[in-house]
Amino acid sequence: MTELRRPTRRYPYVDSGPAIYVDSFATIRREADLSRVPADAEKVAVRMIHGSGQVDLTRDLVIHPRLAGAARAALAGGAPILCDATMVATGVTAARLPADNEVVCLLKDARVPDLARAFGTTRAAAAVSLWEPWLEGSVVAIGNAPTALFHLLELILDGGPRPAAIVGCPVGFIGAAESKQALIDLATDHGIDIPYVTVTGRRGGSAMTSSALNALAQEEE
Repeated sequence: MTELRRPTRRYPYVDSGPAIYVDSFATIRREADLSRVPADAEKVAVRMIHGSGQVDLTRDLVIHPRLAGAARAALAGGAPILCDATMVATGVTAARLPADNEVVCLLKDARVPDLARAFGTTRAAAAVSLWEPWLEGSVVAIGNAPTALFHLLELILDGGPRPAAIVGCPVGFIGAAESKQALIDLATDHGIDIPYVTVTGRRGGSAMTSSALNALAQEEE
């Protein structure tokens, strides 16, 4: 096997992993307005900014005042994390989980295609119905499909199990903003007060969602 060697360095850039990490969070704290973020959820906001590269994210962040406490208590007690997408699940840093928590994504479950056809909905939404055995007291993470968030809320409104906390940040142009607004309005409209974090509008995504989870799993940056 040919011996590998580093290519000739031609650009001035930071290439130390630890230095990049430290400098990234310092830059975020210098440039982002964190004044509207609940104090115990500040690191959640910082990690979400880190996962998206957007320091203006805080203007669209909506964080329930009990989000950090509820999610961290649930995870410390061994609650599972239920994810709508494989990318969200794989973005969770296992070493940060306080109780070797189970990370569940059922999108590839063999029952999902038939269930989606029967329900007349997306596979991501259909998979949410398979969460029921884990759902009570869990931490839910939806970072891809607005239909999954809508389906979850409808399941809860029908009397289904309630998670301890919801990270609801689906991304996209169809239904994303509306599903997140429905999450925000759940307590006002229906009297069901589940702690959550979301970002209004079209922004969201798997990286942002798993970043929030990692901050909730372990407060230390």
